[in-house]
Amino acid sequence: MLRGLHIENIAVIESAEIEPGPGLNILTGETGAGKSIVVDSLQAVLGGRVSRELVRTGAQRASVSAWFSSERGEAWLSEKGYEPGGPDGGGILIRRRINAEGKSSALINGEYVTASELRGLGALLLDIHGQNDGRALLDEANHRAYLDGFAGLDGELAAYREKYGAWRETKKELDRLDMNEREREFRLLELERTVQELEGAHLSAGEEEALNARRELLRNGEKLTEALDAAYEALYGASPSAIELAGEAEVWCRRAAGPAPDLGAAAAELQSALSELTDAAETIRDFRDSLDFSPGEYDEVESRLAQLRRLEKRYSTDEAGLIAELERARVEYETLKNSAERREELALELAKRQKTAYNAAEALSHKRSEAAKRLRERIEAGLRELSMPGVRFETEISPLGGEPGFDAAGCDEVRFLMSANAGEAPGRISRIASGGELARIMLVMKDVLTERAGAETLVFDEIDEGVSGVAAQRVAEKLAHISRTRQVICVTHLPQIAAMADCHFHVEKRVEGGRTYTAVVPLDREGRVREIARLHGGDNITDTTLKSAAEQLDAACEYKREDN
Repeated sequence: MLRGLHIENIAVIESAEIEPGPGLNILTGETGAGKSIVVDSLQAVLGGRVSRELVRTGAQRASVSAWFSSERGEAWLSEKGYEPGGPDGGGILIRRRINAEGKSSALINGEYVTASELRGLGALLLDIHGQNDGRALLDEANHRAYLDGFAGLDGELAAYREKYGAWRETKKELDRLDMNEREREFRLLELERTVQELEGAHLSAGEEEALNARRELLRNGEKLTEALDAAYEALYGASPSAIELAGEAEVWCRRAAGPAPDLGAAAAELQSALSELTDAAETIRDFRDSLDFSPGEYDEVESRLAQLRRLEKRYSTDEAGLIAELERARVEYETLKNSAERREELALELAKRQKTAYNAAEALSHKRSEAAKRLRERIEAGLRELSMPGVRFETEISPLGGEPGFDAAGCDEVRFLMSANAGEAPGRISRIASGGELARIMLVMKDVLTERAGAETLVFDEIDEGVSGVAAQRVAEKLAHISRTRQVICVTHLPQIAAMADCHFHVEKRVEGGRTYTAVVPLDREGRVREIARLHGGDNITDTTLKSAAEQLDAACEYKREDN
């Protein structure tokens, strides 16, 4: 859950510290005070897009820090190689910085991460639902995944996708062979020319490097020969030669070492030098003897290098790539040459794998149908709790069109439908529900569809739009019920919801010295009574509204005790 949030220089908030508790956390305040800025800050700290407009006027930078305790989040950290790093040395500390130019950076436990990594972790920690943020739930492209999540079909889907993947790979291989005869013959000729050309080149790994080295020797052959002859002459051929002089020096030094033993080391060094000079002379002689330059060899080397370069240019690769291309062409040529037999084998294999995949898809479909019944019961029960007893919810499961009749997620198309009033045929949710109804529908769907794999903290930004009276009371009770198992943070204008808070924060704005400042203040009971009274009657707070607010707060506390 979210343990702490620090906001600095975000819009009108110069500095704010919020420590939400478990259960239901409520933020209230006048319109424009900055409640939604708190939600924007949470969006930013979890990898949402940011811009320079978020940075408080006159500030060079802004930052948001959030501290979470979450087993799922810490498992993610461990998997990615991050260490715990909250204020007490554990948990998850996330910090997002934005400068005045709109550039941002993100850190998890003091280590820089990408926005993508931040979003991956954020999905486990927080789920933010705004006034207009029901698009994912309303988008029919997501309904199948929502139903699967509710049904807990992760294992079945993984097993099915393995079968689907095997079918898909076989299909791809068959498609590669399944070309018309003219295309096949053309490709065979193309491959045959490639094989003949590259086989005729007699390619050998490392040949080009060896040829380049040989060309350098040939290019400098005369100078090299002269240098080697001169070196050998100096070492061994001249009279006296370097070797002879070194030998004489070694003899004289050994004689001198008799009366002067300290010269023994010098004599030994001269003996070693004599041995090395002899070895060097033999190496020079052998290399010189190996320089057998035939008259046309240089032209032959140049011609061979030119041939290799033409091939490399034609096939857009190097020497190693040419050898690999030859092997690939040989394999494809043999495969195409024997394609009739291979195609028959693949067709039989594809039919078998298609049947296996389809059977697995139908088994998934059966589980979805069973889950759809439970989902209908859960959502309709939840809507009844929100004073919508006449609403009917259905999950329409229909066969997937086209061939082969299944895709990566099975053989079904899934669509959530709803009828808001008795006697009306179910239709698309976005076209059936009014604004207030849609808010309640989204609340119930969010609760039911994310209970198995949703984030540990739910954030609702004015989910109560268009809701009032008894419906508002039911929404408040629903939020309180959800908060028994998950932390909930809710921005609201409704006193019914504010009264249900376990932790109540007031967002207040003031102007000092021509600048606007927003503060987030936790309220005690007296503060809560005054705020609930304000939500009822605005600035006209009387003893009657205060008494009514206190009674509402007591009633909410009693409801929560009974609900537990």
